[in-house]
This record gives sequence, C-alpha cells and structure tokens, in this order.
Amino acid sequence: MSQGGVKRDIALSKDALLKSYRKRLKDDVRSMSDNFSEIVKLCRIEDETQVVTATQAEDYALEMQVRASNMVRAGESLMKLVSDLKQYLILNDFPSVNEAIAQNSNVFKETQASCDTKLTQMRD
Repeated sequence: MSQGGVKRDIALSKDALLKSYRKRLKDDVRSMSDNFSEIVKLCRIEDETQVVTATQAEDYALEMQVRASNMVRAGESLMKLVSDLKQYLILNDFPSVNEAIAQNSNVFKETQASCDTKLTQMRD
C-alpha cells in the first residue's frame, strides 16, 4: 500500500472514531435529558383514577428509580467518554509529545555541557 493510502486510511479511522465519540455524546446527553423530563412528568399530581393511589405511587417510584439509574448509566458513560477523549489526545498529540521530547533533550544537553565544563575545570 502506498504512503498516501496509509495516511488516507488513518484519516478515515480518526474521522470514524471522532464520529463515534460525537454519537456517544449525543446519545448519552439525550438519554439524561429524556429520563429527567420523564421523572419531572411523574411528579405531577393527577386526578383520581381507577388505580389505587398507593399502587400508583409504587409504580411511579419504581419508574423513577429505573429512570434515575438510566441517568446514572448515561453519566458514567459520559465520564468514560471523557476518559477516552483524554487518552486519545495524549496518545495522538504527536506535535506536543515531540516538543516535550525536544525540550527535555535540550535541558539534558545543557546539563551535560555544564557537567563537562565543571569536570574540565576540576581536572585543570
């Protein structure tokens, strides 16, 4: 495979990965929003129905617990997404990694030069 083909494949895989991140973000935020809206709707007091009030309250409580756990799951998924994004940035941010390596290399070269001059002075 040619070098241009490899670069194109890498760009396509990065685009696909970023699209999947974007989709996960939208899905999780939508899930949290929808579940919160439904919990708020359950808090409304309705007129008398054929179902006993205690039974209806238990049903609402169970539905609220399920929706709250869905919100927690979506929140955990968002935290995992943030972790994945940080990892992606750290692993794929080559310019800053190269800059840090170059900076460290310069510091070590200066330290080496300083030590060499001091050793030379001590020898003389």
